[in-house]
Amino acid sequence: MAKVDSKGRIVLPKELRDRLGIEAGTEVEVRADDGRAVIEPEREPDEIVDRLEALVEDAATDRSATEGSDIEDPYARDHAETIRRGVDRETGNDE
Repeated sequence: MAKVDSKGRIVLPKELRDRLGIEAGTEVEVRADDGRAVIEPEREPDEIVDRLEALVEDAATDRSATEGSDIEDPYARDHAETIRRGVDRETGNDE
């Protein structure tokens, strides 16, 4: 059983790290879910963008309304552009 030290650190058992593909330096997301602590390895930027695009597509009642249109909210537009730039840097598409 893992213990929390005085600084809030937890050492994940090696078997669990191996199973989840967590190695030294891997960034993880830690969140609360129904009274439990959930630890997940950081996902790849392409996977995040694909998931966001799928959510947008599912939320759009009329797909044609989202095609070719600009995002009107300046904060949302800036966020989307930041994500795209990050993905381009990670995938080498930042020409």
